[in-house]
Amino acid sequence: MIEPVVRVSRLACTPQGVREGERAIPEETPVAIVHNGSTYAVMMATPADLEDFGIGFSLTEGVIGARSDVEDLELLEFDEGVEIRLWINAERAGHMVARRRQIAGPTGCGLCGVESLELAVKPARSVGGGRVFSPADIAGAIASLAPAQQLNHATRAVHAAGFWEPEAGLVAVREDVGRHNALDKLVGHLVRQDRQAVDGIVLLTSRVSIEMVQKTAMLGAPVLVAVSAPTALAVRTAEAAGITLAAIARDDGFEVFTHPQRIATGGPNTETVPHVA
Repeated sequence: MIEPVVRVSRLACTPQGVREGERAIPEETPVAIVHNGSTYAVMMATPADLEDFGIGFSLTEGVIGARSDVEDLELLEFDEGVEIRLWINAERAGHMVARRRQIAGPTGCGLCGVESLELAVKPARSVGGGRVFSPADIAGAIASLAPAQQLNHATRAVHAAGFWEPEAGLVAVREDVGRHNALDKLVGHLVRQDRQAVDGIVLLTSRVSIEMVQKTAMLGAPVLVAVSAPTALAVRTAEAAGITLAAIARDDGFEVFTHPQRIATGGPNTETVPHVA
């Protein structure tokens, strides 16, 4: 399999002079998502955790509704890149024609190939229930993410998405040169493990745009916390979807943009949310 990290020669130019050496950098390769023999999308991605990527991308795109819709999955490596071939059951396959991208998506792209404005800003799935987290929970969750980012430690050039629960701590982390890909990989991992997201927090190292909220909603996670800021559309989408969106989460605190009742800050509108088992 293609290695996700490559060491390359470079010249380091500093005020002290120029010196030769090497640097670890992330690989970026075309990854084709193929459903029942038809290419749905080709995304630029880090060649790691691709089984998770195939399942997660297919779920957040609405091609599948559950892991059980996938009858088989295989990875094929070519000189040009990697194909993730998924075989979808006949009942679900009938829905695939509703939305097919068939376009190459660059690393930072989350909506390439969408054929209408309505699809670009479609409402996110409604998310309800969840538990109440303390500010210490949020701080601990976001603090746990950086030490677990192995690819980023090596390269300083990839995004991460993680999932945290109070009892278990950081359950999983997935990394990629594309922030959307990292979240899709995380979704795929959790789905493959049959892990429910209702009692945990999705963590992002990137900004929060509408697609990140939509993907989180498809996972069914009621709380999303990010290191960077959200877009205005992401805030409106999270509000409509019932997702608690906290962002700009750093060592000195965080900001809550929607549904603050799931975070016990003691501030306004922080009544207890009914727990969903």
